[in-house]
Amino acid sequence: MAVSPQQPIELYYWPTPNGWKITIMLEECGLPYTVLPVNIGKGDQFRPEFLSISPNNKMPAIVDHEGPGGKPISVFESGAILQYLGRKTGKFYPQDERARVEVDQWLFWQMGGFGPMLGQAHHFRIYSPEKIPYAIDRYTNETHRLYGVLNKRLADREFVAGEYSIADMAIAPWAKLWERQGQNIDEFPHAKRWLETVLARPAVQRGIAVSSEDRGKTDLTDPAVQAILFGQRAR
Repeated sequence: MAVSPQQPIELYYWPTPNGWKITIMLEECGLPYTVLPVNIGKGDQFRPEFLSISPNNKMPAIVDHEGPGGKPISVFESGAILQYLGRKTGKFYPQDERARVEVDQWLFWQMGGFGPMLGQAHHFRIYSPEKIPYAIDRYTNETHRLYGVLNKRLADREFVAGEYSIADMAIAPWAKLWERQGQNIDEFPHAKRWLETVLARPAVQRGIAVSSEDRGKTDLTDPAVQAILFGQRAR
Protein backbone atom coordinates (compact mmCIF):
# COMPACT_ATOMS: atom_id res chain seq x y z
CA MET A 1 0.00 0.00 0.00
CA ALA A 2 1.43 3.36 -1.01
CA VAL A 3 2.20 5.83 1.77
CA SER A 4 0.90 9.34 1.23
CA PRO A 5 3.67 11.94 1.12
CA GLN A 6 3.86 14.18 4.16
CA GLN A 7 2.36 17.60 3.58
CA PRO A 8 4.86 20.41 4.08
CA ILE A 9 4.45 22.58 7.14
CA GLU A 10 3.67 26.15 6.16
CA LEU A 11 6.14 28.50 7.83
CA TYR A 12 5.30 32.19 8.01
CA TYR A 13 8.78 33.60 8.25
CA TRP A 14 11.19 36.48 8.02
CA PRO A 15 14.96 35.97 8.48
CA THR A 16 15.39 37.20 12.05
CA PRO A 17 16.58 35.39 15.20
CA ASN A 18 13.03 34.32 16.02
CA GLY A 19 12.48 33.10 12.49
CA TRP A 20 15.77 31.19 12.48
CA LYS A 21 14.72 29.24 15.57
CA ILE A 22 12.04 27.51 13.53
CA THR A 23 13.98 26.95 10.31
CA ILE A 24 16.73 25.40 12.43
CA MET A 25 14.28 23.05 14.17
CA LEU A 26 12.61 22.07 10.91
CA GLU A 27 15.99 21.36 9.35
CA GLU A 28 17.18 19.42 12.39
CA CYS A 29 14.04 17.27 12.31
CA GLY A 30 14.09 16.80 8.55
CA LEU A 31 10.50 18.00 8.23
CA PRO A 32 9.32 19.28 4.85
CA TYR A 33 8.24 22.91 4.95
CA THR A 34 7.22 25.75 2.70
CA VAL A 35 8.34 29.30 3.50
CA LEU A 36 5.69 32.00 3.26
CA PRO A 37 7.55 35.32 3.66
CA VAL A 38 6.14 37.88 6.08
CA ASN A 39 7.88 41.12 5.18
CA ILE A 40 7.73 42.92 8.51
CA GLY A 41 9.09 46.11 6.93
CA LYS A 42 6.09 46.31 4.60
CA GLY A 43 3.51 45.43 7.24
CA ASP A 44 2.67 41.93 6.04
CA GLN A 45 2.26 40.95 9.70
CA PHE A 46 -0.92 43.05 9.90
CA ARG A 47 -2.74 41.34 7.03
CA PRO A 48 -6.02 39.71 8.16
CA GLU A 49 -5.03 36.30 6.80
CA PHE A 50 -1.86 36.34 8.90
CA LEU A 51 -3.61 37.68 11.99
CA SER A 52 -6.01 34.74 11.81
CA ILE A 53 -3.11 32.45 12.76
CA SER A 54 -0.88 34.90 14.65
CA PRO A 55 -3.12 37.35 16.55
CA ASN A 56 -0.13 39.15 18.08
CA ASN A 57 0.96 40.15 14.55
CA LYS A 58 4.39 38.62 15.03
CA MET A 59 6.18 36.02 13.00
CA PRO A 60 7.07 33.18 12.98
CA ALA A 61 3.93 31.09 12.85
CA ILE A 62 3.21 27.71 11.34
CA VAL A 63 0.30 25.77 9.92
CA ASP A 64 0.68 22.01 10.17
CA HIS A 65 -1.89 20.33 7.92
CA GLU A 66 -1.13 17.02 9.64
CA GLY A 67 -1.74 18.20 13.19
CA PRO A 68 -3.22 16.25 16.12
CA GLY A 69 -5.90 13.84 14.95
CA GLY A 70 -4.83 14.41 11.36
CA LYS A 71 -6.41 17.86 11.35
CA PRO A 72 -4.70 21.19 10.55
CA ILE A 73 -3.38 23.27 13.43
CA SER A 74 -1.79 26.70 13.52
CA VAL A 75 0.77 27.72 16.14
CA PHE A 76 2.24 31.14 16.89
CA GLU A 77 5.05 32.21 19.27
CA SER A 78 8.45 30.72 18.49
CA GLY A 79 8.78 28.93 21.84
CA ALA A 80 5.40 27.28 21.47
CA ILE A 81 6.27 26.23 17.92
CA LEU A 82 9.52 24.64 19.11
CA GLN A 83 7.68 22.72 21.81
CA TYR A 84 4.99 21.61 19.36
CA LEU A 85 7.52 20.36 16.82
CA GLY A 86 9.46 18.64 19.59
CA ARG A 87 6.35 16.77 20.73
CA LYS A 88 5.32 16.01 17.14
CA THR A 89 8.65 14.47 16.19
CA GLY A 90 9.93 13.23 19.53
CA LYS A 91 13.21 15.03 18.82
CA PHE A 92 15.23 17.59 20.80
CA TYR A 93 12.53 17.84 23.51
CA PRO A 94 12.79 15.01 26.05
CA GLN A 95 9.80 13.06 27.29
CA ASP A 96 11.30 12.47 30.73
CA GLU A 97 9.77 15.12 32.98
CA ARG A 98 12.98 16.14 34.77
CA ALA A 99 14.85 16.50 31.50
CA ARG A 100 11.94 18.38 29.94
CA VAL A 101 11.84 20.83 32.85
CA GLU A 102 15.52 21.58 32.25
CA VAL A 103 14.78 22.38 28.61
CA ASP A 104 11.67 24.41 29.43
CA GLN A 105 13.50 26.56 31.99
CA TRP A 106 16.09 27.67 29.47
CA LEU A 107 13.61 28.00 26.65
CA PHE A 108 11.52 30.36 28.78
CA TRP A 109 14.70 32.15 29.91
CA GLN A 110 15.32 32.94 26.27
CA MET A 111 11.73 33.85 25.51
CA GLY A 112 11.26 36.07 28.56
CA GLY A 113 14.70 37.62 28.92
CA PHE A 114 17.53 36.83 26.55
CA GLY A 115 15.57 37.58 23.38
CA PRO A 116 13.65 40.67 24.52
CA MET A 117 16.62 42.31 26.24
CA LEU A 118 18.96 41.66 23.33
CA GLY A 119 16.27 42.96 21.01
CA GLN A 120 16.11 46.19 22.99
CA ALA A 121 19.91 46.44 22.77
CA HIS A 122 19.60 46.11 18.99
CA HIS A 123 16.91 48.77 18.91
CA PHE A 124 18.60 51.46 20.95
CA ARG A 125 22.12 50.80 19.68
CA ILE A 126 21.25 50.50 15.96
CA TYR A 127 17.72 51.45 14.98
CA SER A 128 16.66 54.24 17.31
CA PRO A 129 16.84 57.57 15.45
CA GLU A 130 17.75 59.22 18.75
CA LYS A 131 20.78 57.81 20.57
CA ILE A 132 19.71 57.80 24.21
CA PRO A 133 22.71 57.03 26.44
CA TYR A 134 20.61 55.77 29.34
CA ALA A 135 18.69 53.30 27.14
CA ILE A 136 21.85 52.13 25.37
CA ASP A 137 23.64 51.54 28.67
CA ARG A 138 20.60 49.93 30.28
CA TYR A 139 20.12 47.26 27.64
CA THR A 140 23.79 46.76 26.79
CA ASN A 141 24.51 46.13 30.48
CA GLU A 142 21.54 43.79 30.90
CA THR A 143 22.65 41.91 27.80
CA HIS A 144 26.11 41.56 29.34
CA ARG A 145 24.55 40.19 32.53
CA LEU A 146 22.56 37.62 30.57
CA TYR A 147 25.62 36.44 28.67
CA GLY A 148 27.22 35.96 32.07
CA VAL A 149 24.32 33.75 33.14
CA LEU A 150 24.64 31.72 29.96
CA ASN A 151 28.41 31.44 30.34
CA LYS A 152 28.12 30.17 33.91
CA ARG A 153 25.49 27.64 32.91
CA LEU A 154 27.76 26.24 30.19
CA ALA A 155 30.84 25.98 32.39
CA ASP A 156 30.23 22.31 33.15
CA ARG A 157 28.04 21.07 30.29
CA GLU A 158 28.12 20.97 26.51
CA PHE A 159 24.62 22.34 25.95
CA VAL A 160 22.32 24.45 28.10
CA ALA A 161 20.05 21.59 29.19
CA GLY A 162 22.64 18.80 28.98
CA GLU A 163 21.72 17.27 25.61
CA TYR A 164 21.28 19.42 22.50
CA SER A 165 17.69 20.65 22.50
CA ILE A 166 15.19 23.27 21.42
CA ALA A 167 16.61 25.49 24.17
CA ASP A 168 19.91 25.73 22.30
CA MET A 169 18.04 26.40 19.06
CA ALA A 170 16.20 29.27 20.73
CA ILE A 171 19.25 30.93 22.28
CA ALA A 172 21.89 30.57 19.56
CA PRO A 173 20.25 32.73 16.85
CA TRP A 174 20.26 35.67 19.25
CA ALA A 175 23.73 34.95 20.62
CA LYS A 176 25.28 34.87 17.14
CA LEU A 177 24.61 38.64 16.92
CA TRP A 178 26.71 39.50 19.98
CA GLU A 179 28.68 42.24 18.19
CA ARG A 180 25.50 44.17 17.37
CA GLN A 181 24.64 44.02 21.06
CA GLY A 182 27.88 45.72 22.12
CA GLN A 183 29.39 42.54 23.56
CA ASN A 184 32.74 40.78 23.32
CA ILE A 185 32.13 37.02 23.16
CA ASP A 186 35.71 36.40 24.31
CA GLU A 187 34.63 37.54 27.78
CA PHE A 188 32.39 34.48 27.90
CA PRO A 189 34.59 31.51 26.89
CA HIS A 190 32.08 28.78 27.75
CA ALA A 191 29.32 30.53 25.82
CA LYS A 192 31.71 31.10 22.93
CA ARG A 193 32.64 27.41 22.78
CA TRP A 194 28.95 26.45 22.91
CA LEU A 195 27.97 28.96 20.22
CA GLU A 196 30.69 27.75 17.86
CA THR A 197 29.54 24.16 18.42
CA VAL A 198 25.89 24.95 17.70
CA LEU A 199 26.62 27.13 14.66
CA ALA A 200 28.82 24.38 13.18
CA ARG A 201 25.86 21.98 12.94
CA PRO A 202 24.85 21.54 9.27
CA ALA A 203 21.13 21.86 10.03
CA VAL A 204 21.74 25.11 11.93
CA GLN A 205 23.69 26.49 8.99
CA ARG A 206 20.89 25.51 6.60
CA GLY A 207 18.27 27.07 8.87
CA ILE A 208 20.09 30.37 9.18
CA ALA A 209 20.66 30.45 5.41
CA VAL A 210 16.91 30.49 4.70
CA SER A 211 16.30 33.97 3.35
CA SER A 212 13.77 35.89 1.31
CA GLU A 213 14.00 37.80 -1.93
CA ASP A 214 12.91 41.03 -0.25
CA ARG A 215 15.22 40.72 2.77
CA GLY A 216 18.05 42.78 1.33
CA LYS A 217 15.63 45.44 0.09
CA THR A 218 14.23 46.25 3.53
CA ASP A 219 16.09 49.08 5.28
CA LEU A 220 15.21 48.95 8.97
CA THR A 221 16.59 52.47 9.44
CA ASP A 222 14.08 53.90 6.94
CA PRO A 223 11.62 56.12 8.89
CA ALA A 224 8.69 54.66 6.93
CA VAL A 225 9.75 51.12 7.83
CA GLN A 226 10.35 52.12 11.46
CA ALA A 227 6.86 53.58 11.64
CA ILE A 228 5.51 50.15 10.72
CA LEU A 229 7.80 48.26 13.05
CA PHE A 230 7.91 50.53 16.07
CA GLY A 231 4.96 52.91 15.83
CA GLN A 232 1.99 50.59 16.17
CA ARG A 233 -0.77 51.05 18.71
CA ALA A 234 -3.84 48.93 19.41
CA ARG A 235 -6.10 48.51 16.41
